[in-house]
Amino acid sequence: MARITPGMGRGAAAAVERAEAPAQPVKAAVWMLGAIASFTLMAVGGRAVQAELTSFQLMFWRSMIGFAVIATLVTLSRPGLAQVRTAQPGLHLARNVFHFAGQNLWFYGIMAIPLSQLVALEFTMPLWVVLLAPLVLGERLTWRKAGLAGVGFIGVLVVAQPGVQPVGAGHLAGLLAALGFGMNLMLTKMLMRHDNVLCVLFWMTLLQTFFGLALSFLGGFTWPSAALVPWLFVVGLTGLSAHYALTSALGLAPASIVAPMEFARLPIIALVGVWLYAEALDPWVFLGAAIIFGANWLNLRNPR
Repeated sequence: MARITPGMGRGAAAAVERAEAPAQPVKAAVWMLGAIASFTLMAVGGRAVQAELTSFQLMFWRSMIGFAVIATLVTLSRPGLAQVRTAQPGLHLARNVFHFAGQNLWFYGIMAIPLSQLVALEFTMPLWVVLLAPLVLGERLTWRKAGLAGVGFIGVLVVAQPGVQPVGAGHLAGLLAALGFGMNLMLTKMLMRHDNVLCVLFWMTLLQTFFGLALSFLGGFTWPSAALVPWLFVVGLTGLSAHYALTSALGLAPASIVAPMEFARLPIIALVGVWLYAEALDPWVFLGAAIIFGANWLNLRNPR
């Protein structure tokens, strides 16, 4: 068992205390409910906004609202702007290119395919991490990990059902969005070795505001109508609250406990799709998602 010794720095001691703290699955579940509610509201808001705006314009307003929130928190906190200084500007830029691309593809996907299919395909994100971590993080790819990733992608075929129903750009967008989120996760892991959470969020929202603004002019910039403004705030704020809640849940319980809770997002988003958009409940989507999620969970259960 790790011990706190007199020679440890405060950060190392805190890390040991967190590692030794008992899991609190009930509190983690409450935070996960908040994350699921945030992701669901973001999907509904994203569909409402894209009735008038492109995904690039949506990302501009979402990022600008997020930046206003993060900049206020940074300014009011004791270290102030000093905490957003970084020695890794290139890594921040690369991370945000992948995250911006993934998020745009995700918003495209919510308009192109049923919400339940998009969420099921999004569950492949950890599989992309398993396959790409050797290249990005230098981690070892074992036969077990590769085999489970293969099982997970069989689940993708069950979800998409090629040859049975049309496979379109929406399915590809869902897979590529998961790939973008996976790259974002690995690059964030590298950044967090040196920068704190507010620093990462500050540069994320600032850079993506500029990305979204620049790309918004490709088809002509459109100002949102007054009826759309509340939905823009929903998307902007839930983008922050979803990740804060998910991070808080992971701080209270191991990933092997928290990850199965996220599976509840699929039936919830499927029911929302039925209720708001008259989408059909497809049992094959649930079966494929269970295969994908099972492969992820078995990888998390790996004792190494």
